[in-house]
Amino acid sequence: MNNEMISPEHALDIILSKVNLLPTESVSLVQSSGRVAAEDLSSDIDLAPFDHSSMDGYAVHSSDLAKASTDHPVTLEVIDEEAAGHVFSGQVPQGKCIRIMTGAPMPEGLDAVVKQEIVTVVSGDGAAGSTISVSEPVPAGKFIRPKGQEAHAGDVVVAQGEVINPAGVGFLASCGITNVLVHCRPRVAVIATGTELVPPSEKPAPGKIRNSNSYAIAACVAQAGGIPDILPICPDDKELLASKVVSACVDHDFVVTTGGAANGDFDFIKQVISEHGDLYMTLVNMKPGKSQSFGIVDGTPVIGLSGNPAASYVGFQMLIRPALLKMQGYTQLERPHVTARLATDQHRRDPRRTYLRATLEHTDAGLVVTPYKNQSSGLFGPLQRGNCLAILPEGDKSMAAGDEIDCILLDVPEGVVLS
Repeated sequence: MNNEMISPEHALDIILSKVNLLPTESVSLVQSSGRVAAEDLSSDIDLAPFDHSSMDGYAVHSSDLAKASTDHPVTLEVIDEEAAGHVFSGQVPQGKCIRIMTGAPMPEGLDAVVKQEIVTVVSGDGAAGSTISVSEPVPAGKFIRPKGQEAHAGDVVVAQGEVINPAGVGFLASCGITNVLVHCRPRVAVIATGTELVPPSEKPAPGKIRNSNSYAIAACVAQAGGIPDILPICPDDKELLASKVVSACVDHDFVVTTGGAANGDFDFIKQVISEHGDLYMTLVNMKPGKSQSFGIVDGTPVIGLSGNPAASYVGFQMLIRPALLKMQGYTQLERPHVTARLATDQHRRDPRRTYLRATLEHTDAGLVVTPYKNQSSGLFGPLQRGNCLAILPEGDKSMAAGDEIDCILLDVPEGVVLS
């Protein structure tokens, strides 16, 4: 593997070509929310299972009210009441009606519901034994949800590859489905490298810093649907790193390291991947995050991200997150983009494609994006406060305030349609 610098698109293509759809597992209905169905899911009954009222009111023969008007109201006798869960089994003669509640089955022969708001009670309390008056016609089928309106028994209600949302959980429950076959969540090992690192619980001694990358990357993994596993910090030791990576590949679906991805004397991840597997890339034409090594070790994808916090975070969002989504069966792999106007001049300092940490907001003049003044790759703060990455294209040209720039939305899921 040479040290050719490749485009972010090429880098992503390489990674996506090397990751596979994970096996399936059966999960409970509630746990299926946000997961990808691994098979077609069918209803065992008609939905609705019977014709039922969508209103509180009176079930009637629509023909009885065909000539009803304000001047010539029609009176009907209420012969019974029907609540949800109750089934009226008799016949209803012409000129008679049933007091009915929302969700209750339509009595046989009645073909419309008059909502109670337009009914006048002539005698009684409106329940069985009362007489009501209606002053307008009601068409057949009015306020009735018909049997099989949403699905028939045997119909596929959620197709293989479809992402199940909370409404879908309710839909599946109504179809009698209590367990769902979905693609597994990827188990992702996260290894921070660097002799200078100490755990967050430890106050750093001189020359030491807290390990923040592992926690940010683990949170990113969880947000992408994966199962993160933060492994112990690895000092700058090639053999120890190799041992940790090879071991992690045994029981994880993806391995992410941070730190040691460049060409320094203590940067070892490239050598580890190439000596124990196949190395496919080492440099990506992006800022932050130029040094990113990716390969396959014992059949498991391994990527070495920069040790700089913002660089590792951006690298995850652009390259790892789409791969983890693909492994779970998602087909929408790219965050939504919008075009906004720059709030400030952006002077080019590097010919690489630059992902500016920024805040996007609506103004009277439209979408405006404000990149943070400090774009250091060592900072998490702008990513915490911001909501997008504004893309400064490759080349030597700077951009001025008011110029349009493409922005990747970090707070909007893949597949969301924006106007």
